[in-house]
Amino acid sequence: MTKEEMILLVSEKLKVTRAEAGYTQDRMASVIGVSKKTLVQIEKGRMEAGWTTVVAVCALFRSSETLMNSFGGDPLEVIEVVAREDIDYRKEKTLGGKVWWKEVNKDGGYILQQNIISHHFRILDEDYYRIYSTFDEKHAKKRMNELLAQQDMGR
Repeated sequence: MTKEEMILLVSEKLKVTRAEAGYTQDRMASVIGVSKKTLVQIEKGRMEAGWTTVVAVCALFRSSETLMNSFGGDPLEVIEVVAREDIDYRKEKTLGGKVWWKEVNKDGGYILQQNIISHHFRILDEDYYRIYSTFDEKHAKKRMNELLAQQDMGR
């Protein structure tokens, strides 16, 4: 998923996300930091949200069912991977990928998964903590191999 695809997706889902939260257009515009006029233009499909607005919507409404179903899980995780290109540090504990994830590889206590909606990859440790995320399959497999090699060296 690219930044442009995320912008388009959030722009298309903004009205439903607002309705799901029970917000008026005035309240939603105030919360996400845009004018009501801009919000109306986005909701009517006359313009797309800016990247900053997309980040704000994903952060402030990250538990929205609409957004979670659109991104295949936590929209902030997808935002973070798109913005940074990859993430390589132990992050929050996950549920292990039971809903939106397919297992690509499992070895040495690590699990390489791909999101079935956003198509990004992540590596979880044996406790289901996310330790790496990227959209690049080659980078994900390379990082998995590096982690396994480090593990072998520690034995």
